[in-house]
Amino acid sequence: MAVPGHNGPPPSGLAIAVRASDRMRAVGIVQRGADTLRQAARQFDLPHDEADARDIVDRLVGALDRVEELHTFTKGVGLAAPQIGLPWAAAVVRPADRTAEPVVLLNPRVVESLPDTDEQYEGCLSFFDVRGLVSRPLTLQVEHARWDGGRVITAFEQGMARLVAHEIDHLEGRLYVDRMAPGVPLVPVEEYREAGNPWRY
Repeated sequence: MAVPGHNGPPPSGLAIAVRASDRMRAVGIVQRGADTLRQAARQFDLPHDEADARDIVDRLVGALDRVEELHTFTKGVGLAAPQIGLPWAAAVVRPADRTAEPVVLLNPRVVESLPDTDEQYEGCLSFFDVRGLVSRPLTLQVEHARWDGGRVITAFEQGMARLVAHEIDHLEGRLYVDRMAPGVPLVPVEEYREAGNPWRY
């Protein structure tokens, strides 16, 4: 990286900070401000689109692998297709418990959310320089598609409910900042004190 106003390489000993969002952009994560993050994702016609859906899920898994080389996600992590520039209704969520299988969401929609909620700080790979306090339901019922076009309903609780809700928001063109209470500031990642800790329930 060049120093502004300097044509050669950085002077010896000069440290240049690389923002978290720049690191995410470098591994293929679309950043805030891109149109794709504000558009509703396209639904798959399954099983007709199965090959395309599997290809997109493979790309999401590959992108998550690259992201996890940069950062440890003790709370779990998810990624939606619009975040890698693909306008399709697919997301992959990896639970905090890495012995559990990742959750693949195709054409998901929330069919029920119980009234009990809590507030926790969330981050987003598409603007990873900050964290924001977001209220989410503690329990979600989500209907989503199987590869063969069948539909299933899965219940998610606590941290997984939060992760899944965050990714479904992405597929609807919504970011977590849209769910923050008015006037609540974002916290720069350098000041966020809960990195490396699980959410508290």
